[in-house]
This record gives sequence, C-alpha cells and structure tokens, in this order.
Amino acid sequence: MSKELIRLSDCVMSYDGDVVLDHINLYINDREFLTLLGPSGCGKTTTLRIIGGFLSPTAGDVFFDGVRINDVPPHKRAVNTVFQRYALFPHLNVFENVAFGLRIPRTETVEQGGKTVSKKLKLSKQEIYHRVMEMLEVVNLKGFEKRPISALSGGQQQRVAIARALVNRPKVLLLDEPLGALDMRLRKDMQGELKRIQQEMGITFIYVTHDQEEALAMSDTVVVMDQGKIQQIGTPEDIYNEPKNAFVADFIGESNILDGVMRADGVVEIFNRRFQCLDKGFGQDEPVDVVIRPEDVDIVDEGSGQLKGTVTAVTFKGVHYDTIVDFYGFKWLIQTTDFCPVGSNIGIKIDPDGIHVMKKSQYSGLFGDYSSYSEEYDEIGDVDYVPDEEEGGHHEE
Repeated sequence: MSKELIRLSDCVMSYDGDVVLDHINLYINDREFLTLLGPSGCGKTTTLRIIGGFLSPTAGDVFFDGVRINDVPPHKRAVNTVFQRYALFPHLNVFENVAFGLRIPRTETVEQGGKTVSKKLKLSKQEIYHRVMEMLEVVNLKGFEKRPISALSGGQQQRVAIARALVNRPKVLLLDEPLGALDMRLRKDMQGELKRIQQEMGITFIYVTHDQEEALAMSDTVVVMDQGKIQQIGTPEDIYNEPKNAFVADFIGESNILDGVMRADGVVEIFNRRFQCLDKGFGQDEPVDVVIRPEDVDIVDEGSGQLKGTVTAVTFKGVHYDTIVDFYGFKWLIQTTDFCPVGSNIGIKIDPDGIHVMKKSQYSGLFGDYSSYSEEYDEIGDVDYVPDEEEGGHHEE
C-alpha cells in the first residue's frame, strides 16, 4: 500500500478578496506521478506553489510526511521545482549548471556535547562529480557535461533543468508546465522520458499542465481543477471513461454532451428514444447529462439506426474521419474510419458501455453541440479580452 507523503487540508488562497483556491483537500502518495490539470486560472499553479513553499495558504494546512509545513521556507523543504522557463545559467556549462546547488554548503542540526548546534556541511569534489555524472546518465546527457548551454536544443536544456533539480535528491519534484516551450514532436518524446525518470528515481512527481493528452499519457493520478476547485480525482482511465460532470467530460478529450432523462436503472432517454446503459442509482425520471465519446458511436444504415441524422461536415485526420452529424438540430462529433459524404443520411448505434450518465451540475448545458464555438475560441477573437493569469493517493475528502 502506498504511503501518504503530502496532504493539503481545507486550503484556501485569496488575493484582495478574490478566491483563487476554494477549500482544496488533496493527498499525494510517495512515488506517485500526480498531475494537476485544468484551464488557465483554475488554481493549479497556485496549488503547486503552496506545496513548494513559495506561497502560504490564506487558510488551511499543508502537511509533509505528517508534519505541518505551512511556515517552512522552500529551501528547507525536500522539494525542488522545474519551471517552464528553465532558468539555466548561460555562462556555465552543463556540468556546472547541474552541480550548482551541490556546491552550496547546507546547514544541518546535530547533537554535540548535549547541545543542539548547526553545522555547515560541504560536499567533496569527488562526491559532486559522482552525483552530477550519475544524474546526467539518468537524463541521457552523458558526454554533454562540457557543452555550453547555448549549444543545446530545447529538449536538452529541459533535461539539464531536471538533472539540476534532482541532483539534490529531493523527495518531490514539482514541474510547472515544463514542456510548454517545446514543439509537439519533442513534447511527446519528453512525456515518455519524464515518466521513465520518475520511475527510475522512485520519487514523487507533481506536474502542472493544461494539456489533457500529457496528463493521460504520464500520470498515475489526475486532479482536474476549475474555478479554484477540484472537479474530479482519479486514474487517467477513470477520468476519461467516467467523468463526474460536464466540465470534466468536455475538458478531457472530445465529447458529445446531451440532455437526458434517467427512466430507470440502466435506461436513459435521449431525443425521446430509450437507450440501454450501465449506470444505476439515479432517481426515476431524473434529468441527467449524458456523455457519448465520438469513438463510441457506430455508423450504420439509416434504416437500422437508433437515431437518424445528416452529415454536415467531414475532416480527414489520418487514422479516422471527424464527422459532424446533425440529429434534430443538435450536432454530434463521430470519429470513424468509414467515409460518409456531406449531405448523406445515416443511422447510428451505441453500445450500453458507450453511454455515460452524470448528475446535473453548474456546467450542464455549457458544452456538447459541435456547431458552437468553445469559450477559448470566442476569447481569442475578442479584442477586449484579457487572459486570467494563473496565480503564481490524494483523494478529495
């Protein structure tokens, strides 16, 4: 059984009356890869900074290995951070960048002659060399130790930043969108590298991102946040397959989110048609939100479909077609390997395990129809829009 390492208990963070974190309860296990996922301004970076000691919560407590650490400064926590801007020293080579923190004498409290005294401990040159070379091998930069920082690619610079953060052997590594400056191909390569390094080092990684693909690919646990609150905590599979509300369903992957009515256990009604599902525990005739992932819809002949619709748009994506289908004025996204031309009439079938029923929430009615634009798309076309700045197990209880 995993050991709890970090706990945030009823943490609140506010600035001039503006609540950025709203009563966060979270615990993080030792050797876990946990990702804080959400849109800009949701509170994920604020949460990371509280764990790192860069911010103190307005209310609530932070515990590390069972000890309250609200007032412990960052340099006295067994935590290091890798930021999106790596903050490497351009005048130092790779070896000296990684070794920098090791050359700073650290203060330790020891018992001497019946008294508690503070002593400064300095590592030997041999120990520094051994630890730096060990970390360069972990991040696949062996042989780069004399290379100037300016001669490195973005991915190599990121590895130097990770090596520098890990060489002090922290118990926790905080990563604040560290892949944001890399191109798409390199981001994908580094996702695998980060997971490999975390498993090889056997330490806790707490990762912040707004990229749901990164979160699903790397994490043991995903914490989905919005408006300063935790919306859902779970494994990547749980978050994707069983979203708790319409926000999570929309933010994690593509979704068709529909109004429905739960007629009985295992029976939900959509567009006045009843569908078999696997969900239970709802009230009879309770209004619900229904999530149907685009890949869970099968296109069939119009005459044999559970619903009938008209294709309004088709986009080729390589391995599949993104097909937009109009059902009674409501447009769905269907991902299929079958090409259906625009204007064709089709039927669809959905297996019971492809239908996910959720309670109504504050997010109901905000997502779903693929004829509507996302909020982000509206914002980038608004000349008056100013983006929010991000201020700046593990299960919600």
